This record gives sequence, structure tokens and C-alpha cells, in this order.
Amino acid sequence: MGSDEVRDGVSLTNLGEPLFEGAGVTKRDLVDYLDAVHGLLIGELADRPLSVIRVVGGQAPFMQKNVPKYTPDWVRTVSLWAEASKREVSYALCNDRRTLLWFANQRAVEYHPMLVRVGHWEHPTYLILDLDPPDAGAFGLAVRAAGLIREALAGAGLAGAVKTSGAKGVHVFVPVTEQTTAEEAAAATRAIAVRAERLDPVLATTAFVKDEREGKVFLDSTRSGGATVVAAYSPRARPGVPVSFPVPWAELNRVKPAAPQSLGADLIEEGRAIPIARVQAMHEGKRRARARRTQADGG
Repeated sequence: MGSDEVRDGVSLTNLGEPLFEGAGVTKRDLVDYLDAVHGLLIGELADRPLSVIRVVGGQAPFMQKNVPKYTPDWVRTVSLWAEASKREVSYALCNDRRTLLWFANQRAVEYHPMLVRVGHWEHPTYLILDLDPPDAGAFGLAVRAAGLIREALAGAGLAGAVKTSGAKGVHVFVPVTEQTTAEEAAAATRAIAVRAERLDPVLATTAFVKDEREGKVFLDSTRSGGATVVAAYSPRARPGVPVSFPVPWAELNRVKPAAPQSLGADLIEEGRAIPIARVQAMHEGKRRARARRTQADGG
């Protein structure tokens, strides 16, 4: 087959080239995979501001939030103010096969949608717990930690679905009702993580600072609000190009939450009392720096 073709009005180029060094696959493999799962993947991406990780011409993988100037006018976009960079960012919305194929041709390997949909900025559609094992060979630990999250969710009357991150960990998704605010979702996520940690503090930790984790699985409860998470069915820009894939609990027990759920007021209140990990880590870092300075002055 030639290295160029047209699909759905999109010109696809250099399909025979390696996707990136060490990928073990070609650009055609990426395009064919994304096209094969487009119905499932677009279900995860539709109406959500999208960031992608692209791997272009020998460069290191980079995250692209703002769409490039040469983006076709049929790609739908939405402008959002980015507090960090103090500017408007024009995000793509990947709502159809044509847009996904265009991204594939741009060597967009990873797809990271926001947890919120256009027009519902204050209402995430799910909570996410990102379970990060201490090293790449410890996937079994992440699976055990997912069991703790599942138990903590059940204790709160909630059910979650699980997917591999495509890297070294596991993501647990908990669909919530559209009335749920970003603040409530963030609080509930913290409470679930702390409850899970309490079930087995030898296995799991909510310590945000890496050197305080003592080889445990990190239960990351900070994916909320305007955060993104790699979509189910998205490839990852890693050797062999693994995919973030949903799995039944029994294969990682068969819970597949079909419906959004309401968060209990007690869970939200409990979470509100738990310090936000990133903020806590920042304060702790400043405290340590002050202590070092005081020591230096005294020494």
C-alpha cells in the first residue's frame, strides 16, 4: 500500500514511516487503530476540550492544548481562559471521525479530554482516582489498590469502572449526576482516597510528595475541575504504543456503572475537611525551605 491516502476527506501522509523511535509501529498503524475504535473513542472525547500528545519528526513528545494556526475550519474549537499562562487557549473538540483522522495525521498519539463538557464547566461528569504504583513493574500493586478504592466506593454507596492507564497504573472512573459541582466532586474524591488508604495503609498512600510514599501506591485524588485524564481507548506515546483500556473488575467482579450517581453529603463534608494534596505539598515545601534557611543562619 502507498504511504498516502484520503479518508473521510482527510489527506493522510507518510503512513509507512515509523510512528516514533522505539514505537515498533508505523503511522499507518496509529491511523488504522484510531479509525477502528473511532466510535468508542469519540464517545469519550465529544464536547470535551481536548489536549493531545504529539510526536513529531524526532522531537520529544509534547502536549498540545492550543490548536495550530493551520487547523481546518471544520474542526470545532472552544476558547477557554488559562489561568496558568494568562491567555485564551483554543481547544479542539473531537466530535467526529474526520476530526480524529486529522489528529491522527498530525501524529497525535494520546488524547486527554477534560472531565467537563462544553457549557457545563462547573459540573464534571465523573470522579477520577489515578492509582500510581511506585515503579513500572508494580502493576499488581495498582490492581490491589484499585480493590481498596472499590471497597471505599461501595462503603459510600458508589460504583466505579476501571481502566488501565496505558502506562504503569490504573484509573477508576465514578460517573456522577449533572448536579454535582466541581468542588463537591473534588472533595468526594479526596474522601474516597483517604478512606481507601485507611483500609490498607501499608499498600496505599495519599502522600502527594514522592519521597514520602515509602514504596506504596499513590492514590492521586487531584484530577478534578479543569484537569484532564487520558481517555479510554487512547494510545500512549511509549515503546510498543500501549493503550489505556477499560477492563471488567473481574479481569483486573463485574461492576459496570451504567448510571450517574449522587454523592452522599457525608462523603463531600468529609472530603472538605481533608487538605488538598497539591496545596498541602506546596506549604510543606515552603516550611522545609524555611527550616533549612533557619538552620543555615543558625549554623
